[in-house]
Amino acid sequence: MKAHCNTGSQVNCGECRLGDLCLPISLLRNDINQLDQIVQRGRPLQKSDKLYFAGDAFRAVFAVRSGSFKTVAVSTDGEEQVTGFYLPGEILGMDGIATNNHTNTAIALETSSVCEIPFNQLEDLSVKIPNLQRRFFQIMGKEIASDQELISLLSKNSADEKMAFLLLSISQRNSQRGLSATEFYLPMARSDIGNYLGLTIETVSRVLGRFHKSGLIALDKKHVVILDIDELKRKVSGGKNTP
Repeated sequence: MKAHCNTGSQVNCGECRLGDLCLPISLLRNDINQLDQIVQRGRPLQKSDKLYFAGDAFRAVFAVRSGSFKTVAVSTDGEEQVTGFYLPGEILGMDGIATNNHTNTAIALETSSVCEIPFNQLEDLSVKIPNLQRRFFQIMGKEIASDQELISLLSKNSADEKMAFLLLSISQRNSQRGLSATEFYLPMARSDIGNYLGLTIETVSRVLGRFHKSGLIALDKKHVVILDIDELKRKVSGGKNTP
């Protein structure tokens, strides 16, 4: 049940159903048209294709139109760390803003397509359109909050807390796209989930299996149905009741 935006190049920012998540939110029609003129839409990427590499010069940010991506950082000792997952309507590539070089590599998890937005032109346009600048700052703020959440998540001791957090994050993000908050497809491999959460692949499978047996979720390979979202929220809070 993958829900993809139409990837045809004829779909502009004003027509794309992901516009409320991406940059065009709150923009006037003329402003959207100006944004649409700088957006570049290339051919779809296949699974495992790289959108950009760590160390590449930072030239653009990317809005996911369809499919999904993971970002990966490599430490000085060669260890890979999955740093994020990106779904349709979300922006990636902002890791390059601070140093003018990307610090992560972005990899397609399935057949995917993006809108490429050249950053220099986006900056120029943001000066003319205050709402666009404000929207971009909001997206940057979300990215910072996401990084902080990951640090907090990795500090948690419980594998159940970590897994519940990830499932609730995908649930919320699906809901923002107008999709089901309780039934969705996990595009990432178990190994990616384990790497992201700081768990072994065996622990990932074990926790998902336990959630399934206890009636928290129904699981069929990568297809998830959340059956008890309140209990998942309770697990994230360490077993305390949430309001």
